[in-house]
Amino acid sequence: MESTDEAVVEDAVVEETTVRVNTPPPNKKKHGCGFGCLITFLIILAGLVILGAFSKQLKERFPDIFESNPQGSAGEDEFPDFEEVWSAGEGDVNVVRIPITGMIMLGENSPWMINTTEFALRAIRRATLDEDISGILLEVDSGGGGVTASDIIYHALKQFKAAKEGRVVVAIMGDTAASGAYYISLAADYIIAHPTTITGSIGVIMQSYNVSQLAQKLGVSDVTVRSGENKDLLNAFQPVSNAHKEIIQETVNAMYERFAGLVAENRKLPLSKVKQLADGRIFTSEQAKANGLIDEIGYIEDAYSKLAELLDEKSVCIYRYQERENFLNFLKRPKYGLSTELQNLLKERGPQLQYRWNPGL
Repeated sequence: MESTDEAVVEDAVVEETTVRVNTPPPNKKKHGCGFGCLITFLIILAGLVILGAFSKQLKERFPDIFESNPQGSAGEDEFPDFEEVWSAGEGDVNVVRIPITGMIMLGENSPWMINTTEFALRAIRRATLDEDISGILLEVDSGGGGVTASDIIYHALKQFKAAKEGRVVVAIMGDTAASGAYYISLAADYIIAHPTTITGSIGVIMQSYNVSQLAQKLGVSDVTVRSGENKDLLNAFQPVSNAHKEIIQETVNAMYERFAGLVAENRKLPLSKVKQLADGRIFTSEQAKANGLIDEIGYIEDAYSKLAELLDEKSVCIYRYQERENFLNFLKRPKYGLSTELQNLLKERGPQLQYRWNPGL
């Protein structure tokens, strides 16, 4: 009997053990790869960053692998290595669309920031050396920016047309095409504004702050060592003298005269009329057209039609440029990186001459 009882107990133990083995432990959570996946991702990320950092050296060492520039004798800054994406239309004549957006300020891109002005300038240079490009559709949506940056892009557009006979530029304005953005648009053969566009603001502005009275109240003293009495123009800790104001005003006037002169030249308007309009005021599209500052009020399809008309074609094939896909370019896109406006705020800049619409900023 004892042996039989022992057998029953053993069976019960075996049965209980079997149940425990086949039943998952209570409240036990399943985990993914966790820390291991994080380490793997960081290693891949580091590898991509290192690859991007040494891409220039790799291109120099293995030019046959990386060479994709059809203008083989041109450098990267002359003929950037963009992808061409078919955007709209069809035909044997090619046009590239180039956006002018945000604050117009030149400056180098960093791995984490994108400068839309630099992109536009590189795109214009690429189109200039590409014999297959017969026109540019300039899509302008900006309140302006730096005097020199605006002038450089204007000049680049003029060079595009001069590089090959018969080339044309058509500008279409978005929400805003004011001051420096209008300056750039002057290089176009034809300017179209949307019915809701704000344009104009022809003029120059230079801004600074003066905290001399506040510093005096707080007991803060200015220590400036200068080589001449005009070396510290617009010193924020000293009252602005009339002599300094005159020097700055002369510079502003010179930049203004250039702006007004280009409006008169490109829009075929008397300089006297331009100066009546060029007091910094903004215009609706209707007002701008009535004063000869633009040619037409319309939409993107009107710009396509005008390009075809100017190029004596029934239709044109429109492309856009984009940076070739890689991890660093992905991070530099505005959606993931820092915008041009924030980038410019982060830079240390003193007072600047600007062709910029200044709505209370």
